[in-house]
Amino acid sequence: MALNNLLNLPPSKISLKPPLPPPPALFAPPRQSLPRLSVLRAKPPPLPRRVHSSASSTSDAAVPSPPSSREEAVSQARACLAAALQKPLSSSVPLKKLKRQRQARLRAEIPVVDDSPGSLARLAFDVFAGAVSRKGAPAKLLLVWPSAEALDVALQEFKSQGDSPTAHAQLGSVAPDVLGACDAAVFVAPALAQVEKVKAAAAELDPRPVVLFNPAWSFDEEEQDVAGFGAAARGFVASFNVVYSFTGLEVRGLLSKKRGVLLRCVDGGRFGGESWVLMVESDAPAKEGEFRVVSRLKRRPTIGEVETMLYNLMAANSPVTKSARFLREMVSNVTGGKGKQ
Repeated sequence: MALNNLLNLPPSKISLKPPLPPPPALFAPPRQSLPRLSVLRAKPPPLPRRVHSSASSTSDAAVPSPPSSREEAVSQARACLAAALQKPLSSSVPLKKLKRQRQARLRAEIPVVDDSPGSLARLAFDVFAGAVSRKGAPAKLLLVWPSAEALDVALQEFKSQGDSPTAHAQLGSVAPDVLGACDAAVFVAPALAQVEKVKAAAAELDPRPVVLFNPAWSFDEEEQDVAGFGAAARGFVASFNVVYSFTGLEVRGLLSKKRGVLLRCVDGGRFGGESWVLMVESDAPAKEGEFRVVSRLKRRPTIGEVETMLYNLMAANSPVTKSARFLREMVSNVTGGKGKQ
C-alpha cells in the first residue's frame, strides 16, 4: 500500500465569505507529496457527523466529531483556543512573578484550499475576532503576519469587518511597544525559514501566551533533517501544544475506497491523554454515514505510522487494498473549490 502525503499544503487556503456554494469536495492537496506517488484530488461528499467507538478502541472517552462544514471547523478551533487561553489570560499574578512560569504555547491547524493573502486574512478574522477574552473584556491580540503583503491585506480585511481591538505586525519588524501592549500574540502561517524569528518574538512576549496558527510547513518536515531547521528550532516548534487539528484521508482498494480523518480537538484546554483520534467510515450497512474509531494516540503519528495502521486495518478486511491517500479537502465544500484528478 502506498501513501500520498497530502498534508503539506500551506494551511491558508480557505475562502470564508458567505454565501457558501454547494459542497464539491472535502480536503485540498498539499504543497509536497511523497516522491513515489502522484498527487490525488478527490471529490468525496461532506464528512458525516456521527462517530461510533468500535471495539478496537479501548477507551470510553468521548470522541469529537469531524467538522462537515467551514462553520464547524472554525467553531471548533475557536472553542479550543478560547478554552486553552482562558487560564493564562485570566491570571492576576504580576508579569514579574509570571516570568517564573512556563509560557503557554498553542497551535491550531485548519486545512484550507486557497493560499491567497486575502483568504488567509479572512480565515484569521473568523477564528480570532472576538474569540478570546481577558477578565470579561476582549483580549488585546497581536496578529503577526509572515510578509508585508499579508500584513497589508489583513489590515484591509479586518478594517472592512469593523474590527478594532486586534493589532497587526509583520514578522521580524514588530516594534517593542506593540509587543508590550498585547495580551497574547498569534503567528499566522509563518514559513519554516522564519522559525527563528518566531522564536525571538515569543521570547520577547514571555510569559504572555503565543499561538502558532496554520504554520506553512508539514508535520513531516518537522521530523526530517531540513536545511535551516536545526535541533533548537525543532525543539521550539515541539514546545507548542496542538489544541486543534484535523486531516482528511482516503484508503483506496481495487474496487472501492474509504474515507477517514485524523483529528485532535482539545476539550476545555486540557492536554495529555489519548488525544489524536484516527477514524474511518463504518463498513456495516446499518451504520452508513458513521465513523468508527480505529486508534487513539497520545502523540501525533507520522505519515508512515498512519500508513501502517490503515494498511493493517484494510488488509484484515480485504486482500486487494491498493493505497492509502491523504486528502486535505475537508473544508473545500464550503469554499467553492473544485478538486482535480
